[in-house]
Amino acid sequence: MTTAETLPQQNRASPAARRRIIHPLPVRATHWINAFAMVCMVMSGWEIYNASPLFGFSFPKWATLGGWLGGAIAWHFAAMWLLVVNGLIYFFYGLARGHFRRHFLPLRGADLMRDARQALTFKLPHQAGVYNAVQRLMYIGVLLLGVLVVASGLSIWKPVQLDVLVDLFGGYDVARRVHFVAMAGIVAFVVVHLALVLIVPSTLWPMLTGRAPKYKVAQESQP
Repeated sequence: MTTAETLPQQNRASPAARRRIIHPLPVRATHWINAFAMVCMVMSGWEIYNASPLFGFSFPKWATLGGWLGGAIAWHFAAMWLLVVNGLIYFFYGLARGHFRRHFLPLRGADLMRDARQALTFKLPHQAGVYNAVQRLMYIGVLLLGVLVVASGLSIWKPVQLDVLVDLFGGYDVARRVHFVAMAGIVAFVVVHLALVLIVPSTLWPMLTGRAPKYKVAQESQP
């Protein structure tokens, strides 16, 4: 028997046959647009924060965007509308194509505790195209933070016209703090996300090309 005949069926197939899309183009495109928009929003937001700090510190100039308050506001709102439009596209695509259902649900407490313990001991297995419970919680959390940061940002931007929204946050000053905390949560997510990419660099290529070796990907039904 030849060596090729001893290989598993999936390994003997052609490279094209061994690969499949695990991140569709709309998911990849909205992911990278969101990444660009969030970087612009955070850096310009830090410049805006420095003009009227909430707490006893300010951000270094090299970490800000806009150069001055007016420039930072222009960058911030341009990035905000890009984020909103892109987020709506992602949201409706995720609902229509079952992306949320397949990748983010179900989220069970027992699964979360198990995967959290494995993650803390660096024993959490990774499978391309499959989100563990910790990842599901993180992605759901950052999506909710995105909604919160936009809503609180709008209430700060138009406190008179959107006074009902401001009241929901408990006032203008509270809305500013909510906006800052939501931004900090998103930054924390990005830091953890980048750390995981460094730990498992093979996750980066599929987000660029959409493809990964088929035999490494759990099969999922298409909607």
